[in-house]
Amino acid sequence: MTEGQRSMLPLTGVKVVDFGQYIAGPAVAMILGDLGATVVHVDPPGGPLWDNPANATLHRNKLMVTIDLKTPDGLAQAQALIAEADIVIEGFRPGKLARLGIDFTALRRTRPELITVSIPGFASNDTLRRDWRAFESVIAACSGVFTDMGLNRVLMGINPSFSPLPLSSAYGTMLAASAAVLALQSREKTGLGDQIEVPLAAAVMEGLTYNSILIDGYPERYKTQREREIERRRRDGLPMDVQYRELQTLLDPFYRSYLCKDGRMFYVVCPSHKNHAKRCLQTLGLYDALVAEGLTEEEDTYLPGSEWKSDVSLGVYPLPKDWADRITARMAEVFLTRTAKEWERIFGKGRFPGAPQRWLQEWISDDHAETAGLMIEVDDPVYGRMIQPGPMVWLEESGEAALTPAPRRPVTVETALEALAALPTTLPPVKDANDRRGWLDGVRVLDLCNVIAGPHSVSYLARFGAEVIKLDPAQPFYDCWNTVIFGMTHMRGKRSILTDIRSKGGREVFERLVKSVDVVVWNAPDSQVQAMGLDLEGLRALNPEAIFCKLDCFSGPRPGPRSDYVGYDDLVQAATGIMLRFGGSMETPEEHAHVGTIDVMCGFGGSLGIAAALYQKQRSGRIGRARTSLSALSGLAQMPFCYDYLRRGPFDEPSGRDTVGYDALTRFYEAADGHFLLNATEADLQRLDTVEGLTGVSSVPAEQRAEALTTLFRRRGVEDWIARLRAADIGVAGFENIETIRATASRIADGTSGIDRGSYSFSVFTDHPSGHTVTQLDTYAVRPVRSEIKMPPPAEKYGASTRQVLTELGYGEEEINILIASGAISESWSREYLPT
Repeated sequence: MTEGQRSMLPLTGVKVVDFGQYIAGPAVAMILGDLGATVVHVDPPGGPLWDNPANATLHRNKLMVTIDLKTPDGLAQAQALIAEADIVIEGFRPGKLARLGIDFTALRRTRPELITVSIPGFASNDTLRRDWRAFESVIAACSGVFTDMGLNRVLMGINPSFSPLPLSSAYGTMLAASAAVLALQSREKTGLGDQIEVPLAAAVMEGLTYNSILIDGYPERYKTQREREIERRRRDGLPMDVQYRELQTLLDPFYRSYLCKDGRMFYVVCPSHKNHAKRCLQTLGLYDALVAEGLTEEEDTYLPGSEWKSDVSLGVYPLPKDWADRITARMAEVFLTRTAKEWERIFGKGRFPGAPQRWLQEWISDDHAETAGLMIEVDDPVYGRMIQPGPMVWLEESGEAALTPAPRRPVTVETALEALAALPTTLPPVKDANDRRGWLDGVRVLDLCNVIAGPHSVSYLARFGAEVIKLDPAQPFYDCWNTVIFGMTHMRGKRSILTDIRSKGGREVFERLVKSVDVVVWNAPDSQVQAMGLDLEGLRALNPEAIFCKLDCFSGPRPGPRSDYVGYDDLVQAATGIMLRFGGSMETPEEHAHVGTIDVMCGFGGSLGIAAALYQKQRSGRIGRARTSLSALSGLAQMPFCYDYLRRGPFDEPSGRDTVGYDALTRFYEAADGHFLLNATEADLQRLDTVEGLTGVSSVPAEQRAEALTTLFRRRGVEDWIARLRAADIGVAGFENIETIRATASRIADGTSGIDRGSYSFSVFTDHPSGHTVTQLDTYAVRPVRSEIKMPPPAEKYGASTRQVLTELGYGEEEINILIASGAISESWSREYLPT
């Protein structure tokens, strides 16, 4: 990349010092570097604490220095680097860096413009857990990630269940990176930085927020066959011992994998859209016959089920079992007639979602991934020519520059200081040293998104003070399982308006809205963006000052052969190897257990792109178009193994439902009365020797450790081992579940965000507008010291703010009534908030 190209990146001139180890801290700094920041990474004298080829990815675009913070000279060197920095990142246990002489609170007293980002495992105000060895798997075990891990694993009786995806670090990365840049763009207005903490335990809970919501009186119509089977077995005292093949009979026909002619599985995800399931059956040649047999499409699926003409409606999830079985059998026959690659093209060109199951190794070398810039090549000084994940977030006008990062470069501290000092920082004068406003106070956002990733991105912005207007069609395209259930999470803090933008009156409403906002966000392929008039020229004509953010499924910085294909989280899991890793083989693919696994990550990525575009606009006046995609974030979700180079070992990282960990030192073990997680390293072997009952473990050959530890651990109970291992400062955890965490960490909603309540915090809304009591995770993972975090109110009913928003746009009451009568706008999709 030339200096001219790099100067186009939005964070050019921003100076970052990265003390992070493992994934989250270095990944935050990597993303800032991909966006143009100058980054200096600090390693201890012994090298990185996590020795993995993924470090080549995590440290691209960085100057690498070695500093011993435990010596006076080393501390002075670190302080000199920090004195030049705009942003400083660290990921140690709370208080560790301060004890070494780098106290962020003290630094910001003399430099209030400094932005510091701490990413501990557990929150600094979590008095129980803050000092624990918070490895990735320990956080996952404590946060309920491994317990009741999805409906499939519950039914199969695999509990706890291991996942090798570093979800805590991935969510923490995107939350911390977006927070850093949101604080940066706020600094351009106030002159003030901030001190930010993003605990990884809180981050993973935010990533799984769609899995932890509790709706009292949840209507039966939304329960899937698998949920009903779990309830039946628990009610009748039956074991959870369902085999994989039997499990397939409980899946929806539009939400499952099918065997193709070439022996590869093809994943179909189109259960809830008004047109997708219909297009699928029409393309497969099954629609007419099924309609003749009685398959119907209910005109208004938002009516109570008791008022439907039939017990089934195409495009509604879940389908009744008899229809699900019938449609599945027919679809299975048709899929055997073509290869998975053929079906991928047919689905993609037909504009309904489906993708072949691929291994990660295949995705890394996939033609679309390469062409689109989702996988890039970097000349690393250690591994040579190396394939790495591309940028996670980019701006449309400078995306090309992000595709040629510099490899990591070891330098002296003096060289690093010179690089930082060569970039002067200019800031506005501080008007109010006590300014406590949110980072986005005064920013107005129009949300055109659907499903999870896009709407969640905009909901996230609301906690920082953004005003959000959510525009949806006057008549819904998705069923209420998809809109209302998911919307209880991502509609919080938004005002909802329903408009038919295809009508003349609705189009005028839409254009007035676009002209009134600072940011427009939409999750859609480019073809839809252009048709809506929101491409570069179209938006410039409507509102030349507006920033546009686009999220989609498969795009990258460059156009690729599948960039315009529609899709969802599950399809990216299939296309990038996550499902095969989780399931273990092409014959047994499984969606990763958690709703929104990549969706939420991508949502935070969209917010990061918006923050970068806002910063660029304030610094240079350039209006940027922020971009990210589910596929781009899949690399972060698989960071420990998402790379390739000439002499790479086999792609044999943990996979399959029988996996219990990474190796003998990091895995599940069975004690006398249950299971627990051991998370240790080779460096911990001497510590293990000091634990009563484990003396001599360090002398056991590596290939015999698992067997030896299995025998030893069975001699005592879980709590005994946890206490002994924790006393020796060994990573260890029991297995919590989300239900228990929610029950012990909930309070009646009091309007506060929960950032003062440790690593876990929920609010119970007894007066939720749905009429149900709803318990939801708080907006608490991003914890600034200076600026405010708002607790958004519960999600209002779709359309509830239609009149209010139109009035603010200048419409009179009579005009509004005419628009309603014409169908151009609507005030509701249904009589009930949550149709029964």
